[in-house]
Amino acid sequence: MDNNITANKLRSAYGGESQAYMRYKVWGEKAQKEGYPSIARLFHGIAYAEEVHAKNHFEVLGDVTGDFLVASMAGFGLQDTTRNLEGAKAGEDFEIHEMYPAYLRVAEMQGESAAVQSFKWALEAEKIHSQLFQNAIMASNKGHDIDVHEINICGKCGFTTTEEIPEKCPICGVLKDWFKTF
Repeated sequence: MDNNITANKLRSAYGGESQAYMRYKVWGEKAQKEGYPSIARLFHGIAYAEEVHAKNHFEVLGDVTGDFLVASMAGFGLQDTTRNLEGAKAGEDFEIHEMYPAYLRVAEMQGESAAVQSFKWALEAEKIHSQLFQNAIMASNKGHDIDVHEINICGKCGFTTTEEIPEKCPICGVLKDWFKTF
């Protein structure tokens, strides 16, 4: 996989996930300053999941080297926590409904099974992230923090849960020792 369409999609997804990682770190700091420690933890936990997605996409590219112009969707702006959550949810929804379905079709068409897996793992995790951000939006709209004690992230695929760590990840199947808790 050198410069085919799937490689370009992997680079784009890598760029988008990398930017989401940084954006969520910044927005998490803002939530902490505004008195939302659990929303801050949610942002930091999901930032880690986005880092996992970026790493997976990067590794699928293998030993392809060089400089590439990378186009990726990226939201900008530092607002109050509710608006930042709305921006995060919009970004996740873009990935769920537009980006990853299109990228998956291309990778499947080109027979790039490792890219298909990386895109599928990210897509499934993003669905959870969208719902978690929606729950946080509803709480912050009322001036409340979310009632979440820990956010558990699979370090292999980015699966995210606010429940106990499962024995095996429901997305990628790795054992519970792959999980990181925020």
